[in-house]
Amino acid sequence: MTKPNPDQSLRDHLIYVLKGEGAHPKFEDAVDDFPAELRGKKVPNFPHTAWMLLEHLRIAQWDILEFSHNAKHKSPGWPSGYWPKEEAPPSTSAWTNSIRTFEKDMKAMQSLVADPKSDLYAPFPWGEGQTLLREALLVADHNAYHVGQLVALRRLLGVWKD
Repeated sequence: MTKPNPDQSLRDHLIYVLKGEGAHPKFEDAVDDFPAELRGKKVPNFPHTAWMLLEHLRIAQWDILEFSHNAKHKSPGWPSGYWPKEEAPPSTSAWTNSIRTFEKDMKAMQSLVADPKSDLYAPFPWGEGQTLLREALLVADHNAYHVGQLVALRRLLGVWKD
């Protein structure tokens, strides 16, 4: 019997959580068929619109991905560079493009994690101790939190299918 490869097992588990598998709602479910007229709607006692959350997810994930493989990457200023200025998407195509870019960057992060040449444990020479393992977990955790907010917002708006 062959001994399991713990490094491959960890990579598989990371990809599993990056995909939003397990106990979390999936990104696709949170944004699928989100009514266009509600994408910029605020609800009482909730700080963000769906557009604000979608763009924040896209920007933050892109930043973490770029940092994880590009020594020359410069992150946006915090917090203004991580949130859109508008509460509503400027167009339907902006909403669609944000979703597509998020999904493309997620696949790129999964590929980076899956590549056996990518050292999960080595600190990035351009960072302050960050590793690919830490950044992959950060993406998964951050996305799960804000996708959960999107689901909560959909419930408050009456457009979540249980």
